[in-house]
Amino acid sequence: MSDDVRLSAGTATVTIAPDDGGAIHSLTVAGTELLRQDPGTGCFVMAPWAGRLGFGKLTVGDRTYQLPIDNPPHSIHGTVRDRAWEVVSRTANEAILRCRLTAPWPFAGTVVQTFTLTESGLTLAMRITTDRDPFPAQGGWHPWFLRDLAPATGPLELGFHPAWQYERGPDYLPTGRHIAPTPPPWDDCFAMPDGVRARLTWPGFLEFTVTSPVTDVVVWTLPEESLSVEAQSGPPNGLNTAPRMVTPDSPLDIRVSWTWQRLSRS
Repeated sequence: MSDDVRLSAGTATVTIAPDDGGAIHSLTVAGTELLRQDPGTGCFVMAPWAGRLGFGKLTVGDRTYQLPIDNPPHSIHGTVRDRAWEVVSRTANEAILRCRLTAPWPFAGTVVQTFTLTESGLTLAMRITTDRDPFPAQGGWHPWFLRDLAPATGPLELGFHPAWQYERGPDYLPTGRHIAPTPPPWDDCFAMPDGVRARLTWPGFLEFTVTSPVTDVVVWTLPEESLSVEAQSGPPNGLNTAPRMVTPDSPLDIRVSWTWQRLSRS
C-alpha cells in the first residue's frame, strides 16, 4: 500500500504497514521473501500482552476487567495489532511508530515500536508506557517464517535449547508446572533464563538467529507453510500470574534482534 514504510540496507528490505497494526508485511534478503504473506501473517506486534490472556480476564489489585474474547475462550495477542499506528519518524533504514493504548484496554498509555535494519540484521524495539495509572504489561513479536524457500536446499530447520517448557493445560494456559521440553509439534512457551536464542536455518541459503534479553519464547510449529518463534516478555496469561507493572517511572522495554548470514550451497 502507498502508506507502507519501506526500509533497505544492503540486499535486505523490510516493509512495515502502519495502517495494519504496525505489522511487518515483508522481510526480504537477497531478493527472497522470508515471511508468510497471507493476511494476518508477516510479523505482528503483541502488546500490551502476548499470547493468551485467560478467559479475557485481567485482575489488577482488587478489580477484574473483562477484555474481548477473540480466541475463544481467551483473549489473545493484545490490542494494538488491530489499530492504526502513527509514523513518528523514518529514514532509509529506521522507522519509529507509535500507537495509543485505548479501549478496550482499561488503562491509558502508549506503545512505541522502533525498527532498525542493517545489511545483516533487523532490531525490533518496543517501549510501553502509562499516562498515569500503573498496569501490568507484556510485549513481543509474532513472525511467520516460511518453511520452504526457493534458494534453499531443504526446509527450514529450528535449533534452540530451552531450560524448560511451561506445561500447557487443556485450556491452553500454563498450569504452573515446569516440565522437560517435549518433542514437537508445539504451540508452547519455553523458558531461556539467560535470554532467548534460537537458530533457524534454510540449508544452502541462510542462517537466521533470533536473540533477545527476554527469557520466554513461544514456538508454534503447527502450520504446514510456516514456523513461528515468538520472543516475548512473559508467558501466556502472565499479566495475571507474573505481572510486570508499568509505572510512570518504569516503562517496559523489549528488544529482539534478528541476524542472518548467507550460506554456501554444499
